[in-house]
Amino acid sequence: MSNLSAVRPASLKSRVSEEEWKVRVDLAACYRLMEVYGMTDLIYNHISARVPGTRDQILINPYGFLYEEVTASSLMKIDLEGNILLQPDHGFGINPAGYVIHSAVHAAREDVVCVIHTHTRAGMAVSAMKCGLLPLTQTSMRFHGCTAYHHFEGPALNLAERERLVRDLGTNDALILHNHGLAACGHTVSEAFCRMYFLENACKAQVDAMSAGQDQLWLPELPIRERTAQTMSSGFDQSNTRHSSGPFDSALEWKAMLRKLDRIDPSYAE
Repeated sequence: MSNLSAVRPASLKSRVSEEEWKVRVDLAACYRLMEVYGMTDLIYNHISARVPGTRDQILINPYGFLYEEVTASSLMKIDLEGNILLQPDHGFGINPAGYVIHSAVHAAREDVVCVIHTHTRAGMAVSAMKCGLLPLTQTSMRFHGCTAYHHFEGPALNLAERERLVRDLGTNDALILHNHGLAACGHTVSEAFCRMYFLENACKAQVDAMSAGQDQLWLPELPIRERTAQTMSSGFDQSNTRHSSGPFDSALEWKAMLRKLDRIDPSYAE
């Protein structure tokens, strides 16, 4: 490709803006955290982030890397058609099946900076349930009224599916792909990670609770669900620079997560 630029990881930082490098560090941290919390699928699935100041450029993982291997300098820069714009010199490309979902959301939702897609055991289990995500716990009520559903159309390789996926997602920031998995969006990388973390835990709790039988489940009354959702959704902070007004703060959560990563392995920021 004529627009392909191959650079060695050590020199990549000097080739991008300070704003892009910060997003790269956050995105690499997100990949590492997904591995720490068991939300990976070998070398598959993706987390993407929009390049600051652009509408049609995103950062995504090299196809073949484990999440625990991703660093800020190893991330690929592509456009929304899947063309590689900046190629770190590591010999890996991108997975077309991944960019279909991510490019659809980034193209349609300019407010979205980060998109996470998973194939976790609990997420796949709930995606196969006719009832969808139930308001069984405080955590799951966080997603009441703001979670969308998309019917399964086979592996995400058909570009025509993007229109239907975007239609189903609408203005929501959480998506359950039937018989497939989960997706979460955020105005920042930290917001997307926190949203996916709690969505995953909501699915885990539902699978556990339903093992006792549906006749044993207790669902709070609708006004309680709505009030809980309103209160808890304010914890999804849309800025890394301010505190949220709710009982949860994704900016503070993210700082704690970065401290955790720095203790485990700070190489994500390289």
